[in-house]
Order: sequence, then structure tokens, then C-alpha cells
Amino acid sequence: MIQANPLDRLFHAALQSDEEFIQTLQHVLKNDLRVSVRELSEKSGIAQSTLYKILNGKRSPTLSTLRMILNAVRAFSRPSEEAFIGLIAARYVLESIQERTAVIDGQQIRVREYPVHTFEDAIVAAVRAEREGAIAVVCAPIASSTIEQVVRIPVTTIIPKDSVQRAIEAAARKAWL
Repeated sequence: MIQANPLDRLFHAALQSDEEFIQTLQHVLKNDLRVSVRELSEKSGIAQSTLYKILNGKRSPTLSTLRMILNAVRAFSRPSEEAFIGLIAARYVLESIQERTAVIDGQQIRVREYPVHTFEDAIVAAVRAEREGAIAVVCAPIASSTIEQVVRIPVTTIIPKDSVQRAIEAAARKAWL
């Protein structure tokens, strides 16, 4: 049985075989944590060359190396009580939001607001959110494609269907008056 938690999956894989551990570690780094070997090296204190040898099956991890990898993965994966989504928007948009948490698959995720006024502010806010530990960022469509190129966390675009229609109607009424 494979556990949902990356740390549990790695531990379970390490008990099965080196091949299973390598495959699971590659998947966790690429898909779950979205970190490079360099970043894992920095966080774990393990030389990049050692990590590459492990990932290429040229070396089995020692017990102390395994512990260092697991501790680094633990540091990269935030516990649910610390996890948050960064919401980047103009202050008036943020003031209209009622909920400051979201329940996703039974897990409560906080929403941390990042008020911005300019496109540049949005980019800076996204980098700040990532550094502060955001697991993802939500922002306006005009900034999302640029922000995706700057941060390593998922970026989701706000698509305000109803408010766009209301804005068009309001503009049409103003134009006719």
C-alpha cells in the first residue's frame, strides 16, 4: 500500500529495495516537492554528486544518508497546519473575500493575502509567498503566466466569470448614459 504522504512513501520504498527507493525519490522530488537535486543537496547537506549516484543506482544510501534525505523531505513538505495558499490581488478584491481558510479533501488550508497595486508588486508578492512557505499561489490572469516562470510552486489563475459579465454590463450602462 502506498501512502499519500511523500515522507511515508519514501520510508516505505526504502524498506522494499534500492530500486523502489530511487523511483519513489525521483517521483517525490519531481512531482510532490518540485525541487531539484541541487535544492535537496542544500537542504540535506548531502553532496550533489552523492545524490546523483544514489538516483542513478550507482550507490546505495547509507542509513545516515537516508536519514538526511528524509529530514530534508520533511522540511520541504510543510505540515498541514503550516500550509497556506497565497492569494495575490488588489486590496478591494481581498476585502470581498469572506473565507480565510479552505477545506480541500478534508484538509484545512489557510489563505494568506498579499495585497498588490501593480504588476511588479504581484511578482514580488509571489516570490515572497513562496519564500514564506506557500504551497501554491492564486493570482489574476494578467500576472499568472509571468509568475509561473518565476516561482516553483503551482500558480492558479482567478477567472471571475460572473464579475466579468457584470463589469461589461456596467460599462455598457455607463456608456449609454
